[in-house]
Amino acid sequence: MTVTLADVAARAQVSPATVSRVLNGNYPVASSTRERVLRAVDELDYVLNGPASSLAAATSDLVGILVNDIADPFFGVMAAAIQSEIGGPGGRAGGERLGVVCNTGGSPERELTYLTLLQRQRAAAVVLTGGAIEDTAHAGAVAAKLRKLHEAGTRVVLCGRPPAPEAPEAIALTFDNRGGGRQLTEHLIGLGHRRLGYIAGPEERTTTRHRLEGHRAALDAHGIEDDPRRTVHGRYDRRSGYEATLELLRRDPSLTAVVAANDTVALGACAALRDSGLRIPGDVSVAGFDDLPFSVDAVPALTTVRLPLTEAGARAGRIAMGREEPPPGGIATVRGELMVRGSTGAPRA
Repeated sequence: MTVTLADVAARAQVSPATVSRVLNGNYPVASSTRERVLRAVDELDYVLNGPASSLAAATSDLVGILVNDIADPFFGVMAAAIQSEIGGPGGRAGGERLGVVCNTGGSPERELTYLTLLQRQRAAAVVLTGGAIEDTAHAGAVAAKLRKLHEAGTRVVLCGRPPAPEAPEAIALTFDNRGGGRQLTEHLIGLGHRRLGYIAGPEERTTTRHRLEGHRAALDAHGIEDDPRRTVHGRYDRRSGYEATLELLRRDPSLTAVVAANDTVALGACAALRDSGLRIPGDVSVAGFDDLPFSVDAVPALTTVRLPLTEAGARAGRIAMGREEPPPGGIATVRGELMVRGSTGAPRA
């Protein structure tokens, strides 16, 4: 049954006129009242009718691009590639679409809020980038939002994100993070390393789990113990890499290699090793993940797994605009490539 403005008003215990004022933003409303109305809108999944022109066309010229952190090159590269592909026939401004980058900051609530706002605006397409949050309730709520977007005529693409089983309509271009994680550790083991530290990302992220599983699979394949002291979780940023490396060295000063959650974390690890008087790779090898633009210019250049972020983002943009057919079954696995550079070498004797 369609939810009406009156239903929202009843739930929030305000007049329909107050609901209208809150949603249109054209009249001052007390903050407590505003919060009550917005909470009711979310609880009832109310969708505000957009402009008549959007209503007639079923969708608008808006394309939403959800990222975890726009300051992170991982997301910036993908967002730029997506936006480069969202022009095309059918838009009103010379065939262009309006790309809106929605920065969630890693907040589950904000992710859901953006999906609701894009639904209200009858977005032509929505692209969600990067790993998902591993929480059953949140995953169910996101899947419900994606289904509603699809039912309203919005194309939904997941780029660098695992498929959403509860929302099979969403096309998924998923990164092989397990395979890449295993490649990196296999490379280090092949050089002779047996005492490897691992700096993992936030525990609640699918990307973190998959890359760590790949690392552990390589250790297991070579009969190397997965010592829990040699794994530290943190954020996907340089400071986290710095602090985690110092903690790993405190726990086990005999480490000969550090595998980082991504290239930014790896830079922090390199700084911590240098500040501790250790040479890279003479004393400790360092490996990253993603092959972000700065990786080849680091000193020494980072060994990493290159994910084709630009190519994947561009493909997601074309699929979102209907200019490229979705992959068979709606899912494609995007594999990385091991890039061996100067930050890894044989362990010290």
